[in-house]
Amino acid sequence: MSTTTASSPTVRIGIIGGGLMGREAASAFGRWFTLEQFPVKVELTAVCDVQPAILEWFAQIPSVRLRTQKHTELLASKDVDVVYVAVPHNLHESMYLDVLRSGKDLLAEKPFGLDPASAGRIRDEAKRLGRFVRVSSEFPFLPGVSRVFQMASSGALGRILQVRVGFLHSSDLDPTKPINWKRMNKFCGEIGVMGDLGMHVAHIPLRLGWKPKTVYAQLQKIHTERPDGKGGMAQCDTWNNAMLHTTFEAGGESVPMTLEMKRMAPTETNTWYIEILGTDRGARFSTKEPKTLWTYRRDKEQWWEKTDLGFTPQFKTITGGIFEVGFPDILQQMWAAYVAERSGNLGARFGCATPDEAVASQQIWSAALESQRTQSVVRL
Repeated sequence: MSTTTASSPTVRIGIIGGGLMGREAASAFGRWFTLEQFPVKVELTAVCDVQPAILEWFAQIPSVRLRTQKHTELLASKDVDVVYVAVPHNLHESMYLDVLRSGKDLLAEKPFGLDPASAGRIRDEAKRLGRFVRVSSEFPFLPGVSRVFQMASSGALGRILQVRVGFLHSSDLDPTKPINWKRMNKFCGEIGVMGDLGMHVAHIPLRLGWKPKTVYAQLQKIHTERPDGKGGMAQCDTWNNAMLHTTFEAGGESVPMTLEMKRMAPTETNTWYIEILGTDRGARFSTKEPKTLWTYRRDKEQWWEKTDLGFTPQFKTITGGIFEVGFPDILQQMWAAYVAERSGNLGARFGCATPDEAVASQQIWSAALESQRTQSVVRL
């Protein structure tokens, strides 16, 4: 069956920042026809990047009619409805505000500005102008994560005992790796790794209403300088590892929750995980086993049970259920959620991270910085 009809509305998308994630987004749009009975078409029409070589890569996409090095030129185009922006964090506030004031809707990258005040200004301007804004966070669209979320939100777990969520890399273990903007506070903000990986970790807890009330942070820098690519060394002043020990309120009780974000986690390559333990049931999932859900139930004895989920995303595609889900699939699912919600077709499905959730995450990272400075528990 065809995914759309000739009368299906088309959302025209522009990308500002055509690097890694910009190209992944283009791939998701190119495979849009794989979504079954999806009510909206998408078309990538414009790309902005300061590097000519990146713009040349997008020349192979027939629908791209504008390639420019000036984001103002893209925003002036009448051929763009929605803009996806993937640029260094220090540019978020000014560029996001430019998008909103140009009359376009926005899919923003995390962390949605450098600090809570910056994120709040973006959110408030979007509300004032009536623009539809969401924030990129792909991992909740994995089938295993969806099942964990459903169990937690339904109350099936009983009283919540503890929660662990994390996102781990080993990308910064090599001290000879050249510095880039994500390793400098002036570009990525003082929050460091929390800004880079944190929205992925906070999305599910915040959607469940589990915003921390207290935060105790253990932050690490480890390598404080890196090769500058010119034969010298440059200061690397960002936090590379963050372990946040938090508590939230659930059912009138204080529940411990650990939020872990690391660029120096030996053996880990883009590992995202969640574990929620309750008095009646528990669930855990890790991208190390992308089609496996682990659960337990309370009985005379308790044990972990393994379930293979297959390809069961919330937006059906042509892919058979016996196959496994990969990153390109969940990125497309995230975009499908954005487009569906924007057009009023999301229904009860899980949606993208909201500006309010982005602001809440920034408040958590700000409390973590204060906790590290004072070596104390900080109350939000």
